[in-house]
Amino acid sequence: MEAFFVSTGIVALAEMGDKTQLLALLLAVKFRQPWPIVLGIFVATLANHALAGAVGAWVTTVLGPEVLRWVLGASFIAMAVWMLIPDKIDNDEVGKPPRFGVFGTTVVTFFLAEMGDKTQVATVMLAAQYSSTAWVVAGTTLGMMLANAPVVWLGERMTRLVPLRVAHLVSALIFLGLGLFALLVSA
Repeated sequence: MEAFFVSTGIVALAEMGDKTQLLALLLAVKFRQPWPIVLGIFVATLANHALAGAVGAWVTTVLGPEVLRWVLGASFIAMAVWMLIPDKIDNDEVGKPPRFGVFGTTVVTFFLAEMGDKTQVATVMLAAQYSSTAWVVAGTTLGMMLANAPVVWLGERMTRLVPLRVAHLVSALIFLGLGLFALLVSA
């Protein structure tokens, strides 16, 4: 259960102000159909994070424990720095919906936007750290939903409630702590 709770918290914080959260806001404002958007976010996130979790689990079979410890520690510290760089998204990334409708548009755009994103990289690292990939994927998916569903339903008002700079700093400190823990305590 630790993998689930840690994954949920890390991704929920990391998603604050992330480009996929901005994408959720843009989709909500453009289409004004929250249920297909939220369902599309869930499907895209589950698929993307399952793929990331599989990569993380695979990495543990390729790298020895000592190398993996250093890779994880350095990766978490790099994520801490990355959290301090705000994401931006261009309005033209979200055009008129194709024939797939709001749900299909959300699944495709979210899946693609999440590729190589902070939360996907975090999912890979968490899956490499914990033995239960399923709990990590469930936690990271829940974290994404906790961060994005309210944005879809409440729109711009929600983004004013949470100071994004504070969320980024807290996330950076958590990733830094995890990185230092992996490098220093696990030795």
